[in-house]
Amino acid sequence: MRDFLPISKADMERRGWEQCDFVYVIGDAYVDHPSFGHAIISRVLEAAGYKVGFISQPDWKNPQSITVLGRPRLGFLVTGGNMDSMVNHYSVSKKHRKMDAFTPGGVIGKRPDYATVVYCNLIRRVYKDIPILIGGIEASLRRMAHYDYWSDKLKRSILLDSQADLLMYGMGERSVVEVADALDSGLKPQDITFVNGTVYRATQVDLMMPYVTLPSYQELCEDKRKYAQSFYTQYCNTDPFSGKTLVEPYGPKEFVIQNPAQKPLSQAEMDRVYGLPYMRTYHPSYEAAGGVPAIEEVRFSLVSCRGCFGGCSFCALTFHQGRIIQTRSHESILAEAQQMVWEPDFKGYIHDVGGPTANFRQPACKKQLTKGVCPTQQCLFPKPCKNLIADHSDYLALLRKLRAIPGVKKVFIRSGIRFDYLLADQDDTFFKELVKYHVSGQLKVAPEHIADPVLEKMGKPPRAVYDKFLAKYKRLNEQCGLKQYVVPYLMSSHPGSTLKEAVALAEYLRDLGYMPEQVQDFYPTPSTLSTAMYYTGLDPRTMKPVYVPTNPHEKAMQRALIQYRNPKNYMLVHEALVKAGREDLIGYDKHCLIRPKGGQWSGKKPGASSQRPNASKGGKPKAKGDTSRTTAPKEHKKKKAGWAVAKPNNSRKKRTGRK
Repeated sequence: MRDFLPISKADMERRGWEQCDFVYVIGDAYVDHPSFGHAIISRVLEAAGYKVGFISQPDWKNPQSITVLGRPRLGFLVTGGNMDSMVNHYSVSKKHRKMDAFTPGGVIGKRPDYATVVYCNLIRRVYKDIPILIGGIEASLRRMAHYDYWSDKLKRSILLDSQADLLMYGMGERSVVEVADALDSGLKPQDITFVNGTVYRATQVDLMMPYVTLPSYQELCEDKRKYAQSFYTQYCNTDPFSGKTLVEPYGPKEFVIQNPAQKPLSQAEMDRVYGLPYMRTYHPSYEAAGGVPAIEEVRFSLVSCRGCFGGCSFCALTFHQGRIIQTRSHESILAEAQQMVWEPDFKGYIHDVGGPTANFRQPACKKQLTKGVCPTQQCLFPKPCKNLIADHSDYLALLRKLRAIPGVKKVFIRSGIRFDYLLADQDDTFFKELVKYHVSGQLKVAPEHIADPVLEKMGKPPRAVYDKFLAKYKRLNEQCGLKQYVVPYLMSSHPGSTLKEAVALAEYLRDLGYMPEQVQDFYPTPSTLSTAMYYTGLDPRTMKPVYVPTNPHEKAMQRALIQYRNPKNYMLVHEALVKAGREDLIGYDKHCLIRPKGGQWSGKKPGASSQRPNASKGGKPKAKGDTSRTTAPKEHKKKKAGWAVAKPNNSRKKRTGRK
């Protein structure tokens, strides 16, 4: 009979347990759904014969909160949650967020800052000698020395600050069972140095396998150039087939050693993982608080793949899930969908079928499953590799089967389409059916910017590729007799973006007739290429200097330019245009972004009519033929471009960080 895993001694007694093998301390609420990392890891351990209990969001100020399930037989598992706890708590402007979607009732403040470190130190205060194993997105991305945006300094490996015995990075299904078996056999944590996908501490380096010694932590703190070089070495060694063991010195007798990543799961293994007996919802004890908001995003969605060979510089997937695509079989996904249909709240709509990138359903090329990915080359950037297999036939077949399930009205794709990969496929069948069946009025894509110098730093395709995609999307909509829109995700203040590029983006939005209601400012999260650029001012791929907007005021100007129609942004936009030498965009001509201060004619637009504007009603001057507005409607569309834009819902789908 399916049931939640124990969260109390009473739960343990009902199962006839005297002791847990592992107590799992998590920064999130306990949600037993395969989109939550702690659910997968606990069910994988259960399937391997281990008893796992949960302590969710313990009171980190009270040591007794860590003892509610007693001392575990083999050790504690600790994760900060599905998000890094600092990203969970703070916006990019370092202001406290107002809601935590992974906490009952959305209440903020139920976990500490740097949750993994705090929980581990809490455990150490009570159980001095117990094995502590850490994982999840927070541990995975902080496994070596890393730049921490919130403290604005270089931090040590989280393994040292947490006092944990072992760190499991990546998705962790293989490594966690190997480590559990090793502990169960009587091995001490310090002797478990052989498991792929783990990081451990050592007092000396005595390795038989080839390894790379990184600069010491002291060197990294003294020289940002060395940090950029060290980071890129790590970036090129994330592959399970070609990656080497990495050694990071912290002193003459203190080393942090990272083993190569765990091998990707086969399709049969993926099916087994997602076929485990999940309850598919949050623990009933949270019902009184209003449940856990994060479940709504994934409740009626299907995971079809993991990993991403897109290689965006600002994304941590390369460091966490890796670049090799792993997929579930059609049978596994269909079985989950058929189970979903019978849930009481299901209304006939499958919200998503995808993963980090929805239309990746196979490795980028044939060699990746045996030889791995190319360490220093990307599959899609700066242009698609000649060995890339651009084929949507398997994904298309899956979607057709899902549409045919009785009780399913619509199957949407919400986790994002990689449009350059879509264009690389010479067969338009998937693109046509995407437009016809799988767009809920608006399609979310992520060009991120339109200035090629910024796109190059982002690892994204040139603007011309996005323009080609939009033209084709428009044509296919017209052929289907539909009027559907594109919601572009845009990012301000990314490394490489000066005010010049920010103004170019504003001009693009003006020509499109579109103003986003929300803007994603670049967020320097741990272990991304973009964060390394932000911290060092160097592109680790080339070691050449890169412009980085770090001043909060300049970042505010770049963000305001994207929403130049918002009256609240007027002064920032005006200042930005003056500083960028683009006063030609201040005036009454239809190509201007804003009017002059006080409604006075600027007379500075080259080639503009010298005729002073006539006064419109209310005494406000307005040039003949002017179509600009000083206030923006919630949704603004030009008829000629209306097919291309829509009122956005710019809350990015949260990435699931698993142990």
